[in-house]
Amino acid sequence: MSNIAEKTFSSLKLGILGGGQLGKMLISKTNQWGITTFVLDPDSNCSAASQCNTFIKGDFKNYDDVYSFGKLVDVITVEIENVNAEALIQLKKEGKTVFPEPDVLQTIQDKGLQKEFYKKHNLPSSDFLLFENVSEIKEAINTQKIKFPFVQKLRKSGYDGKGVVVIKNESKLNDLLEGTSIIESLVEIKKEISVIVARNAKGEIEAYPSVEMLFNPTANLVEYLISPSEISPQIEKTAANLAIKTIEGFGLTGILAVEMFLDNNDKLFINEVAPRPHNSGHQTIENCFTSQYEQHLRAILGLPLGSTNIIMPAIMLNLLGESGYTGLAQYKGLMDCLKIEGVNIHLYGKKETRPFRKMGHVTIIDKDLSSAKKKAEFVQKTLKIIA
Repeated sequence: MSNIAEKTFSSLKLGILGGGQLGKMLISKTNQWGITTFVLDPDSNCSAASQCNTFIKGDFKNYDDVYSFGKLVDVITVEIENVNAEALIQLKKEGKTVFPEPDVLQTIQDKGLQKEFYKKHNLPSSDFLLFENVSEIKEAINTQKIKFPFVQKLRKSGYDGKGVVVIKNESKLNDLLEGTSIIESLVEIKKEISVIVARNAKGEIEAYPSVEMLFNPTANLVEYLISPSEISPQIEKTAANLAIKTIEGFGLTGILAVEMFLDNNDKLFINEVAPRPHNSGHQTIENCFTSQYEQHLRAILGLPLGSTNIIMPAIMLNLLGESGYTGLAQYKGLMDCLKIEGVNIHLYGKKETRPFRKMGHVTIIDKDLSSAKKKAEFVQKTLKIIA
């Protein structure tokens, strides 16, 4: 691994599995450093396709596609965790540099294995049970092994609120999802926060200040976040230590987003993790000395980690497609928002909009957080994505 950092960036070939907006923003930093990038994605119109040096159309869930892609590059990383880990394991055996580590990816891909990992490492998380199908869940309800309310999560392939349902009472049992899943006790949540932490191959670790996430109640997506979180210094310290302990436990190289619940008793629980740049870190592009994208590159290339200190407070808004609109995207109110100091608009280049599709994000920075909130309220009311 040590010789990766010694290579000139101009000769380094970085392969990214997935070509969504996270890949696009990662490539904005590789372009700054002159790193040659390859992207594998099934959609030739994906956000990163026009940004990388070489785009290859293929399925990052397919063994052969991932294996063949990996042979073309020096270092392989991901912008989405649901990739073919078996191919990455084989590539690593053959000497390819793969970060995050494929065995860690396999654990994180399965929410059941994630929960067992937290239990094994004494990391606080809500109580859980594992089930193969809906029939088993209903039987457990009948025998009172499961009590209302509870949360069901499919063990694999869930993302952005998909594969998750809250079952508050018996009348909602028809909402249960078919498939292997976990059932969790419903935590009484005061706040949802996220801590992004990075670890390089030398084992050096840096954690970003926590951010507070507020969710769209319909789409179950992060609607906006506050950086830094409005929590006590003690809870902030506890959250950072919990994130550090988690990445150390995994032995992961790269970026890890650790999403947590803060309950009404000010106790923290890990919800789940993401082993890649994350929606809760977009604001770091403008409001931190080192963005999460640069930090991920530093970590996987064996470079010193950058400062995670905040330059200025921020509010980050996700730009979601408006309900009732499907088709060629139009950005209503864009000009009015661009006039405001501290408003940074990122559009992902997705041509087609649909309800609640992530089309971009806006980061509002201001020395005064309350002022940033007022600007964010204006942007949220003004900037709409329609068709």
